[in-house]
Formats: sequence, C-alpha cells, structure tokens
Amino acid sequence: MAIASFVARRLGRGLLTVWFAVTVTFLLLRLLPGDPALAVSSPTQTEEARALLLTQYGLDRPLFEQYVLYLGQLLQGNLGTSFTQSVPVVDVLLARLPWTLLLTFVALGFTVLLGVPLGVLAASRRGGFLDKLVQVVGVTGQSLFVPSIGVLLLFVVGLRLGWAPIGGAYDQGVYGGQWYLSVAHHLVLPGISLTLVQLGSYVLTLRATLVDALSEDYVVLARANGLSERRILWKHALRNALLPATTLIGLQLGFLVGGAVLTETVFAYPGVGRGIYEAVTQLDFPVLQGAFLVLAVTVVLANTLTDIVYGWLDPRVKAS
Repeated sequence: MAIASFVARRLGRGLLTVWFAVTVTFLLLRLLPGDPALAVSSPTQTEEARALLLTQYGLDRPLFEQYVLYLGQLLQGNLGTSFTQSVPVVDVLLARLPWTLLLTFVALGFTVLLGVPLGVLAASRRGGFLDKLVQVVGVTGQSLFVPSIGVLLLFVVGLRLGWAPIGGAYDQGVYGGQWYLSVAHHLVLPGISLTLVQLGSYVLTLRATLVDALSEDYVVLARANGLSERRILWKHALRNALLPATTLIGLQLGFLVGGAVLTETVFAYPGVGRGIYEAVTQLDFPVLQGAFLVLAVTVVLANTLTDIVYGWLDPRVKAS
C-alpha cells in the first residue's frame, strides 16, 4: 500500500511537470520569429484558400483559444496534424521515436557498463596513478560539448578513416540480419558521442560516493571479520555507492534526451531530435509540441522509475 501511494504521488507530480512543460512549450513556440501560416499556405494561394487553411489549423484564433483547443485535443489523445507533412503528428513521432530511444538507451547502457568498473577502479586505488588518470578523463568528459565531439568523430572516424557511416540510421537495400548489422554500424558514432559526454560525471560521482562508503564503520567491521577486499568493495560498499549514482542516471536521461537533439542533427539520425530541428526550421508547431510532450513524458517516467529503484536499493527510503 505504501509503495502504491509513493508511486501515485510521484506520478501526480509528474503530471504537473508535463502540464507545465506543455504550457511553456506552447507559449515559447508562439514567440519564434516567422509566420507559421506560411507553412500551411503558399504564395500562389488565394486569400480565401489561405483563410480556410488558417481556420482549419486554428491559427486565426486568439492565443488563449488556441491553448484551450490544444489542451482539449491533447486530453483526447490528438496531437494535431503536421503543417508541412499533412499527416497526424502521432504518425510522425512513432516513426522517429524508436530511433531516439535506441540511441538514448544504448548510450545510457554503455555509460553504466563503463562507468561502474572505472569508478570502482579509481576508488579502490585512491590517490594512485589509475585514480588520477580516471579523474582527469572524467573531468575532460564533463567539459565535452555534444556537437563538438560529434563533428570531430564524424570527420576523423567517418570521413578520414572510413570506419563508420557518417549519417542516417541504416543502409538502403539491406534486409534481415544485414539490416540489424547496418543499424548497429550507423549507431556507433552517435552512440559514442552521447556516451562520452555523460561518462565523466557518472564515473566521478560513483568514485566519490564509493570512497565515502569505504570509510564507513560497516566496512571497517567487515574487514575485521576477515572478508576479502573484493567482496567488501563489490557487495557491500558498491551497493550503497550506487544510490546517488542511480539518481544521477535518471537525471542523465534528461540530458541524454536533450543531447540526442544535437547528436541526431549532427549525424542526420532520423530520431525525434532531428525531427525537432526540421520542425523548428519549418515552424511546424504541432510536430514541435508533440515532440516536446514525448520528451517531457519520457524524462518524467525515467525520474519516477529512478525514485522507485532508489527505494528498492535503500530500505530506509522505502520505509519513509
């Protein structure tokens, strides 16, 4: 019962966050320079045809009426119709969302798979050469900018060395197992870009919390009882050190989603981020609103799941 109440409270806060994000997105888009009516009409159209299109998309109404209309459609599961593609926004997003999720979770997975052993290695050799090396690499990773590392990888690995494709999500004309290999091959450069910019902060956070955990009384007691350093490190200290690192994963997912917009633009990766870039240039409000809604819901769900996992790792949080 307590768990259900905890989840319900988190979901309630999440709904408020999503509503706030939807409202801010709606208002900010209307402040963009340019006329969105140009996206749904052409210079050769008559004034009557243009007025009919504006009425169809609700662009001739006052701002507040547009907002109320948008919320009403949103509650019915209707995200509107793309100005430029004349197809439902849901269809546009469903075609792009799997690619963004694939890129995001691959980067997140490699961040954890590489970050945990690097953080443990640095903490277990505190003050040594490996510890200092990991810290230098971590600080360097924190200072990296997604487009910068993306362009560098694109030029060196993609263009000069030819080891990886420089754009797209897969090669045309391939099927079956070859298609999956092509998808993985195209995922290399954008995946590395996102992983590198997130890995540094994760490693440094895990190292710091693990160093603190190794100085706790229960670790001293475990050593006095004759437990091996390996067992103490991986089974006892690491479990407590993973608590703030778990929280960081939820926060990093938000940064990864934001970084995906830049990464997909650099590598012409056909995800939601690339779609946002294209929609901004075309002032396609419905696609932008739908894309930001999807990203907001993704981040809120990730943070809620992080809270639940945190409670599972630390019984004190669950009890409170």
